[in-house]
Amino acid sequence: MMVVHKDLHVPMRDGVHLAADAYHAEGDEPRPALVALSPYGKELQALALTIPPQKRPSPLWDGCIEAGDISRVVKEGYVHVIGDVRGSGGSEGEHIGNYNAGGVPLGQDAYDFIEWVAAQPWCNGVVGMIGISYFGSMQVFAASERPPSLKAIFVSGGHFDFYETTYHGGVMWFMPRAAREGRGGDSGWAFTHRHKSRMLETYSEEEVKRRVAERLADPDVAAWPNLVHVLNYPIHHESWFDIITNEVDGEWYEEQNPINLAKNIDIPVYLQINQGRGWTLDGTIELFDVLNCPKKLEIGPYPPMQTRPWVDEHDTMFRWYDYWLKGIDNGIMDEPSVKVHVEGTRHWATGEQWPVKDVEYRPLYLRSRGKLAFEPEPYGVEVAHPEGFFQAPLTITDKVEKLSWATEPFEKVTSIHGVGAAHLYVEIDQPDTNFILRFWDEAPSGKRQLVTTGFLKASHNELDERTSEGNPYHPHTRSEPVEPGTINEYVIRIYPFANDFRVGHKLVVELMCNEPLVDDHNSLLPPDAFHLPVGRSVTHTVYRDAKHLSRLVLPFVSVDH
Repeated sequence: MMVVHKDLHVPMRDGVHLAADAYHAEGDEPRPALVALSPYGKELQALALTIPPQKRPSPLWDGCIEAGDISRVVKEGYVHVIGDVRGSGGSEGEHIGNYNAGGVPLGQDAYDFIEWVAAQPWCNGVVGMIGISYFGSMQVFAASERPPSLKAIFVSGGHFDFYETTYHGGVMWFMPRAAREGRGGDSGWAFTHRHKSRMLETYSEEEVKRRVAERLADPDVAAWPNLVHVLNYPIHHESWFDIITNEVDGEWYEEQNPINLAKNIDIPVYLQINQGRGWTLDGTIELFDVLNCPKKLEIGPYPPMQTRPWVDEHDTMFRWYDYWLKGIDNGIMDEPSVKVHVEGTRHWATGEQWPVKDVEYRPLYLRSRGKLAFEPEPYGVEVAHPEGFFQAPLTITDKVEKLSWATEPFEKVTSIHGVGAAHLYVEIDQPDTNFILRFWDEAPSGKRQLVTTGFLKASHNELDERTSEGNPYHPHTRSEPVEPGTINEYVIRIYPFANDFRVGHKLVVELMCNEPLVDDHNSLLPPDAFHLPVGRSVTHTVYRDAKHLSRLVLPFVSVDH
């Protein structure tokens, strides 16, 4: 039998109370607790007790039921404590902005919540945390505050650099709208108290009007009805309004950025993320590199975001917590620090850092007739003609144009592990566009699987001092319109991946400025997991001559591996 403590009132240091439910097995024995915190509502999480795990495209799949398998947590000898952050669910207080609720850092609330849980008679004073996505990010906030009773965390699928959660390469991503408002397979935030826009709270009415007018002047925004609606009527879409009016990185995103806070963490951290969501994988690896504590990184198999209610990764999570919270020596700390599921050959590779194998960056050149090759075009410059595509806005067409290049079938298993870069010399006839790259592993049968992606808004082409060969970084702190008719080199970051291309398989790369709403990859993701299309007609011309060697720079695993 299970004991349930409903509607607990957890006091914060400023007098606000957060709502929580606690689940544990019968008996008076105190147990370690696993805390889950989010704005999605504890009542929604309780559905994990009655709804079997659903895989997409089940209509019962709900991307916000992410606090974990309550029955399993209780069976394993833990107390599962699920709480609502302030301003959501049954909790008091206001929520303003993103990770700063009513002027109170969410990590501070998490500290108070954890210490309250540790002092309850059903808890033995030892606490960990649980949950994927937003729940995972909350663990980093909590650990950075160093609550004494928090002994370890297991972070699955967290979102860290908040700008990179909302704009990929400067291109707006619609998924945060679904997570906040409840659209297409996500119930969204449990807005039961007043939520406030950080922009409306901070700036004068005149400044807000100026920002709104500036965003409405962007043809991409102006062509998307939902964005026009939110900008004119923000009152019920506060968080989404803030995101739309902050199209470049800066103070609003950096406040309470988990990557910046991670240096404060001194307890053991296990990071888990699946391939196929390149942007969150990038942030997870960045967080792993910043951490200075006992740590492990696991990059799991494609595809991501499958089972809801979330029940995945529990076996590893309980091994982690049995070791750190119960003192059971199960050997988990004797295993390698990094574990990666390599797509293609579908095996696990291990090491002490990412990538787990030594790599060397090699170029693959864009060639005529849609070819990718290790050598540039062998003919003269006059033969290496440019190629391109014209994309009309989706207001007048539903066809997404693209260019495609492919290697010859690999004659031996070819391993590519790490981040990469695409150097594209492109002329456009407008001040801006999107560059969207998709990399596929194509079998001889024609069946293909997504390998990774890359995004860049043309006006965000500036690189910063972190950039190295094959590893570009864009600050995204300003937008610089492109001079139409000029040939510019655009360096696009290719998100981390690990893939072994088997004999007979090809690497296929597609370039587009919009993405199809349904294809081999998007059909595996929730609705709204796509990016803001270009709102104007744009002609893209890609150059491949001797002066403009458009190419990919990719991390090939060294032959001695």
